[in-house]
Amino acid sequence: MNVKARVLGGWLVASMLLLSGALKRRMKKILNEECILSIFFHNPSREEFEQCIRWLKKYNLKFLSVQDIERIIQNNQHFPKGGVLITVDDGWQSNEANVIEVANNYQVPVTIFVATNPVEEGSYWWVHVAKAKEKGIECVPVQTLKNWSNEERLLKVDEIKRSFPIERSALTIDQVKRAADSNCVTIGAHTDTHPILTTCNDHHVVEEIQVSKQKLENWTGKEMRYFAYPNGTYGAREIEVLKKLRYRLAFSTQPDYLLPGSLKNKYELPRIMFLEGMSFEENICRIAGLWAPLGARLKKIFPIFRKFN
Repeated sequence: MNVKARVLGGWLVASMLLLSGALKRRMKKILNEECILSIFFHNPSREEFEQCIRWLKKYNLKFLSVQDIERIIQNNQHFPKGGVLITVDDGWQSNEANVIEVANNYQVPVTIFVATNPVEEGSYWWVHVAKAKEKGIECVPVQTLKNWSNEERLLKVDEIKRSFPIERSALTIDQVKRAADSNCVTIGAHTDTHPILTTCNDHHVVEEIQVSKQKLENWTGKEMRYFAYPNGTYGAREIEVLKKLRYRLAFSTQPDYLLPGSLKNKYELPRIMFLEGMSFEENICRIAGLWAPLGARLKKIFPIFRKFN
């Protein structure tokens, strides 16, 4: 897969959408309807994140926190026209400079969903697998490991971890504490070891969700009310566990807006992914909701679009 070709292909398609006026029409509609852009990042560069914030501000969108979303659901706050919610998954170390500092500078609310075991150990399991591949060590591909049972995946990843050390890629505990102290940042839970929850047995599902909650509450001194499903994968079992553990909201990776109807399912809130490494033109088409229906067709026609969401 030629990444440069994929970036160029996405830029060309997005540029045509921009030239056609489709983006301007979509944004005008969003600004005039009860609609919240629900956008999530993972590990953006500072330029990517700041450019996105500036673009959203240019349209005078109303920046909302997860607390605002909760109040809207409770009918304690009016559903806005042209709102935007920003969330970030995993808790990458670069989030401190690239996301948190920018959020503080622009005074916009951001929620970071943190996987706690990588904070303690230094990195994410898929980073260890990728580094092993770079070193020429034969290992099971990340996408295959995601489909293994959680017990099998943990055993295989532990084996890789023992083979060689790697640099930290996750936030430290002190960085999580500092982030939680910011008026612009809310910390949420993202499990402990970042498994695909549907591959876990009942005991491990509860453990993953509960342990991450306990650790984050101990580190920050704040109640953890909000959750994001790793990989966006969940079912009725996971929702019931979240309810029992008194989480208030949970976010999926279903690419859609937050609308009055979608807020009825407060443990299945949709989000549109900002795809880091792709062109800014493609990403603004993504976050405006133009890309998802188009992307499915592109994948059928052009092989270069199949590897990336």
